[in-house]
Parts: sequence; structure tokens; C-alpha cells
Amino acid sequence: MSINVALLKRICETPGVPGHEQKVRELITRELKGVVDNISVDNMGNLIALKKGKSSDKNVMAAAHMDEIGFIVSHIDDNGFLRFHPLGGFDPKTLTAQRVVVHGKKDVIGVMGTKPIHLMTAEERVKPLVLNDYFIDLGMKKNEVVKIVEVGNVVTRERELIEMGDCVNCKSIDNRVAVFILIEVLKELKGKKIPYDFYGVFTVQEEVGIRGAQVAAHHVDPHFSFCIDTTIAFDTPGAKPEEMITKLGDGVAIKIMDSSAICDYRMVRYMKELADKNKIKWQHELLPAGGTDTAGMQRMAKYGTIAGAVSIPTRHIHSVIEMAHKGDIKGNIDLLNLCVSNLDKYNWEFK
Repeated sequence: MSINVALLKRICETPGVPGHEQKVRELITRELKGVVDNISVDNMGNLIALKKGKSSDKNVMAAAHMDEIGFIVSHIDDNGFLRFHPLGGFDPKTLTAQRVVVHGKKDVIGVMGTKPIHLMTAEERVKPLVLNDYFIDLGMKKNEVVKIVEVGNVVTRERELIEMGDCVNCKSIDNRVAVFILIEVLKELKGKKIPYDFYGVFTVQEEVGIRGAQVAAHHVDPHFSFCIDTTIAFDTPGAKPEEMITKLGDGVAIKIMDSSAICDYRMVRYMKELADKNKIKWQHELLPAGGTDTAGMQRMAKYGTIAGAVSIPTRHIHSVIEMAHKGDIKGNIDLLNLCVSNLDKYNWEFK
């Protein structure tokens, strides 16, 4: 179950909202220096790490998106309070009483504020909050704020990674845990012979529409593709068995489908067989809402790809207290390594 928590912590705590992934990209580049055969960055900002295989007849692509949900400053009012636009999907109730980091000329801490409950009408108290009800308070007057912050600056959530039992807890587990997994797989593959050229791609702008993966898949044109992303673990009080999607600690989630992709049944079968043969704990994932880079790769290669996905069960997703199990993370590293290494030993005919 041992994983490099220190590296995962650095990855999760590094800021990088959609379209502003540069600090994450720099961290990954440092980690992979001397590990892979080539590192390149495309015009959109996807980082593409190539590990050469014995044959270039077929290409393999694995995608882990670098971006995290966040905000962009849209207005500074006369009193120095910030209004913002979301970058990615937010449940407004998760923003109450949270700290954020505004990335202006320098990083400054802000707090999410709303109307005090003491001053709300009876109707307002029972009405769910919406994003427009929130503002960011920097604790400064406007003349101080504008020296540091301007419209277009981005905002990330403020929360450090901690260990809780067998789990890790932080903001941006979605999807920095997948970035961590792909880095670790590439490190394990160093010096190892694999059948086909393997492109480990760290994609941009997934949270706003799978944009980077589409561009990268069009460029790489893979025959096989693997998405690495988090998925819902609704294994908490009040959940019905059919609602849980996955459970923490029950192993790698092998995706069957999400709202944007149906995984190739051959790939699903291949992954299950490898997991069983190598005694890697796994569970099914069938996600009724929410898409991943799986779809971008599956559709944007010239002839499509034989697509699959390994997912990391995650509780409290799209909040600042996302939680994943270290055993599930380790299982994802092990299974993806095996998947990349054994593609030439499987019968990929339709049957």
C-alpha cells in the first residue's frame, strides 16, 4: 500500500485551473527529466511524455488531466470585494466559509463570503445558495486590491494534503492523484521493454470540456488509450447500494461507461483479466453523470481507439476535502503498468 505521499502532496497543492496549468506542468517536467525518451508540450499546453516501445506500429496513450476546478476574477467592486466566474463544476454549498488563493501579481489569501444568516429573511434561509451569492473578501480596500489583483486573475482553493488512516485528503485529488499515478507508472517503466510506443499525456482543460485530450489524441493518434481519473465513491451514510458507484478501499475502478464514453468491451475484459491474474483488487465503475478524457481519446484519434479507463474512487468529490484510499491508488499504478506492458499478448479481435 506504500505510495510516495510527499510527491502526491506537492502535486495536489500546486495551483493549476483550466488554461493555467503551467506550474503543474513544470513540476511534472522536473519529475520526468531523464525518465522518458522525450518530453514535449503542444500549443494548447498538453505535456506529452514518450516512452519508446519495441514497435511503433501501434501507439498507446494514457491521459491524466492537470487542471483543477477553480475560478477567474470577473469584477472588483468599489469596496474591494471580488466577483468570480467558475472554471469547472461547483456545488455552491461547498464554498461556504472556505479560504481561497487569488493568483495576482502575488498570491493573496481570500475568504468566500455571503450574506450573514442573522440578516436573512425566513425565505432566504431555506433557499439554496447559488454561486452569485458569494464574493471573495481579501481584507483590503479597493485601492490596495487593484495593486495586486485584476480581472482575469485565477483563483484556487486553499487546503493542504493530510493523511487520514489509510486515506489521503486534500483539494484537487481530482485529478492530481491521476497525475501522480501516471508519473509513477512512467518511472516504473524506465529501462523496461514495452511492446508499443507509450505516450503519457498530462492534459489541460478537462474540467471545462475535455479540451486538451481531444487535441492530444488528434496529434498522437493512438490505437489503444487509457484514461486515468477520479470517480465518485458514494459509500457514505444514506447511500443506497445502487447509488454508490464505487467504494473506497475496494480497489481500482475499471470503467464500463460514463456520460460521455462507453469503454470498449475488449479493453474492459483485458483489464479485468490482468487484475485477476495479478491479484489486484478491482471494482466496476458505471458513472451515470460526468465525463472524462476517455471520450476525447476515443473519438479524436483518426480511426478511434480501443479505449478504457482506470479510475480512483474518491469521496467528497469537487470539494476541498476530497478523499482517496492509498491502496486504491497503488492498485491503479500496478494495473496501468501491466496494461501498457502486455498489450501485444492479447487477442484484440471483435468476438
